[in-house]
Amino acid sequence: MAGMPAIFFGHGNPMNALLDNSYTEAWRIIGKQTSRPKCIVSISTHWFVSGTGVTVSTAPRTIHDFGDFPRELYDVRYPGPGDPELAGRVHQMLAPLPVTLENSWGLDHRTWSVLRHAYPAADIPVVQLSIDENQPAAFHFEIGRKLPP
Repeated sequence: MAGMPAIFFGHGNPMNALLDNSYTEAWRIIGKQTSRPKCIVSISTHWFVSGTGVTVSTAPRTIHDFGDFPRELYDVRYPGPGDPELAGRVHQMLAPLPVTLENSWGLDHRTWSVLRHAYPAADIPVVQLSIDENQPAAFHFEIGRKLPP
């Protein structure tokens, strides 16, 4: 995966998952113009918990972690596969940090609302990494420094 970019996607309004606008068009362009990744590690600000976790499910569920939106948004599914092997690699790269291998979490809308535009076929394995609510920004910066391999 050498040479793959780290991309910050801000999803904005959750309705962008359904809309065609300048944001979603930019996400589609990024998906088409960058090299196709073998896998994706998404660090999600919506998975803000005590501790560090990485998803290990082979078929992560689509999480609708928002309220008071139209029914059609709750009907969206992003059936992208998970990748337990990739989760294991992330776990090893972050050692000796204790990282929970999490099977019950899935892909929250911070991840799927953007990926459904950038990679609509949902055929690239995705794992999510949480953000530890008890740690400062420097801690998370160091996690990011360990992930490039």
